[in-house]
Amino acid sequence: MTIILILTAIAVPAYQASVRAAREAVLKEDLQTLRAAIDSYTADKEKAPQSLDDLVQDGYLREIPEDPMTHAKDTWTTETGDALHSLDQTDPGIDNVHSGSQDTGTDGQQYSAW
Repeated sequence: MTIILILTAIAVPAYQASVRAAREAVLKEDLQTLRAAIDSYTADKEKAPQSLDDLVQDGYLREIPEDPMTHAKDTWTTETGDALHSLDQTDPGIDNVHSGSQDTGTDGQQYSAW
């Protein structure tokens, strides 16, 4: 029984660390995909999207991915740039996206800063 408890005490933290690393990998991939979609939308339409829903409605994304850190689709934090991408654009749009989580990653930075 003692051996099983010792093995469990070793395995559980290792399992939790691997789950966290997998979630961080998914977050990095989702951020890369969202940012590429924003850039493609901006280049094609000559204006930045006003919301992440614009990317779905115009076919740049099939759906908004779930933030792997908050487990919700509506917690992504967007940054609105001041630069206008065309002369007839009146409102600046989204130029970056971050996780809505305030937790700290394994690299010491908050997920919201990635």
